[in-house]
Amino acid sequence: MNPDLEIARKADLKPITEIGGALGIGEDDLECHGRFKAKISHRCMNSLADRPDGRLILVTAMSPPPAGGGKTTTSVGLSDALCRLGRRSIVCLREPSLGPCFGMKGGAAGGGYSQVVPMEDINLHFTGDFHAIASAHNLLAAMIDNYIHHGNTMRIDLRKVSWRRVMDMNDRALRGVTIGLGGPANGFPRESGFDIVPASEVMAVFCLADSMSDLKERLRRIVVGRTRGGQAVRAEEFGAAGAMAALLKDAIKPNLVQTLENNPAIIHGGPFANIAHGCNSVMATRTALKLADYVVTEAGFGADLGAEKFFDIKCRQAGLTPAAAVVVATLPALRYQGGASVKALHEPNTGAVRRGLENLRRHLDNLRDHFGVRCVIALNRFESDGVEELAMVDALAAEMGVPVARATHWADGGEGALELAGEVAAAAEGGGADEFRTLYPDGMPLWDKLETIASRIYRSGHVSGNVSIDRQVAALEAEGFGGLPVCVAKTQYSFSTEPAALGLADGRPLKVREVRLSAGAGFVVMICGDIMTMPGLPRQPSAARIDVDEEGNITGLS
Repeated sequence: MNPDLEIARKADLKPITEIGGALGIGEDDLECHGRFKAKISHRCMNSLADRPDGRLILVTAMSPPPAGGGKTTTSVGLSDALCRLGRRSIVCLREPSLGPCFGMKGGAAGGGYSQVVPMEDINLHFTGDFHAIASAHNLLAAMIDNYIHHGNTMRIDLRKVSWRRVMDMNDRALRGVTIGLGGPANGFPRESGFDIVPASEVMAVFCLADSMSDLKERLRRIVVGRTRGGQAVRAEEFGAAGAMAALLKDAIKPNLVQTLENNPAIIHGGPFANIAHGCNSVMATRTALKLADYVVTEAGFGADLGAEKFFDIKCRQAGLTPAAAVVVATLPALRYQGGASVKALHEPNTGAVRRGLENLRRHLDNLRDHFGVRCVIALNRFESDGVEELAMVDALAAEMGVPVARATHWADGGEGALELAGEVAAAAEGGGADEFRTLYPDGMPLWDKLETIASRIYRSGHVSGNVSIDRQVAALEAEGFGGLPVCVAKTQYSFSTEPAALGLADGRPLKVREVRLSAGAGFVVMICGDIMTMPGLPRQPSAARIDVDEEGNITGLS
């Protein structure tokens, strides 16, 4: 059995009403899904409005290797450690997508003795939020095609319907499809495609809305295509927002679970900071900030993706201010960024680590210089770590004046992150939040925003798109969308758009392949390089190892 799953199975869980009670949430404000999962009611969230906020800690990372960098595990271990230090802490995470669970990366419930539980439920269907998001998204798609079938009085241009369908599974065969085949009764044939649920604009709306009324307003604003005259067509034209909101009415309530150490965890909203904004929901974060002294949250992949979007999209829209950032690093990640092969990531390699440290340095520089956030390095320990390699990380930290804490929370739970918790508390309580700033102003033109991200965060060379891209960006500016932030979709493995360009990758060109307006979510997506919004399965998918026995026990899940 996978060790993470075995550890989770042996956990001594407390009833979720007891976890909620310790936070001051009464049983009437918890909508239980069994004994160990519950949704927090709107009434409870509304009652917290006048409370002061706790301190917000972002967990991000250097550019990761293919297996990931351990941000979720670190987030859980750090929150448990803060509780051990006497702080009231809540870890606020993103919900796992089924795509990675059955693909390559695995689930998103943490690992070892720093997990959120019940692990199997969280990694699979949980409380059904992703299914609700997919249903709401696909309802709008069905209503669009139904409108076109029944006369299309708005004269929607079938070539410019941008609203695709979604499913929460990696399936490359659905990236491009033709719909409406089979004769007049089945509608008008046109080309379309599928995205994975975390890439849905409904997911982004779900994560960025701060209330039911805000959710409905954002749903109404979604632009789904263009008329033959070029005018934007919104979801409100089809009367879809109310029904979509009805499908989401329970899903938008944050989910309360617990860590292995019986500390509270709120899990809500979607992952994938390489193709989406990659943060958990605003409602979950705000609720946690009212209930705790510290809220530990994560943003996907490296700081060039997740942290930049957390600051420039989520914090900008929600008015959040981080007190400190934890940058997760591992020697395998440093070796990978330094050129070591994937098969040799757990073999000591001082040369690769020396080169990989420049990647870590760049992320730290970006967070401190461009966002004004105080940083702490969390060095996740592995048995293969070499003494000389560890000393090299310590030397970089000393040179940069950044605290570094060696963490063993995977093996030791919160106790293994006590040093990290102490450094984080010192940074957060030292006034660093007063210096926080976003990367660019709202009024900067869209293309200038992209060039600012590319030049200051990625250190890219020329930023370009074809004539069609230039025309789309100019049209969005003319329509009044120029004030929106930019959400870059690109590979997570490199600062550039080339997955193999490891380390720093300075001066590489940034080519925009596609522009997507997310008017409801409130940003413009710039899809760069070869990144896909519908991933594919690897040659040997994790799904081939997952099974269930006669008693309903799952095996192979990671």
